[in-house]
Amino acid sequence: MAKGKGQAVSIDGFVAMAGRIVENIPHKFLKHLNGGFNISEECKKDGGYYIMGEYLIDDALGSVIMIYYGSFVQLMEERGSGVWEIELRETIHHELRHHIEIMAGVDYLSEEEMADWD
Repeated sequence: MAKGKGQAVSIDGFVAMAGRIVENIPHKFLKHLNGGFNISEECKKDGGYYIMGEYLIDDALGSVIMIYYGSFVQLMEERGSGVWEIELRETIHHELRHHIEIMAGVDYLSEEEMADWD
């Protein structure tokens, strides 16, 4: 993992960082997340916005959380690894909240996101 300013965290360092974050999530919150957490090297955008992660329900994969390393590189490349870890933790927890809410039959977070876009 790269340290200090001006160095992107490597994909291997990013995967390891994500693994440490996920390991600290209580198992009860991961119930029915049968597709697990997946890291893509892709940079994903929606219009002018980078997508850091997303919660998907896929017929083949089931419920899955995707994290886009390439988007982190684009937005965070010149930040230190500590900042990367904070943003990655926030992204993982944000996408996990989508999963938990969908399992509970609500979608408050998506409503909040839509209100933020208005």
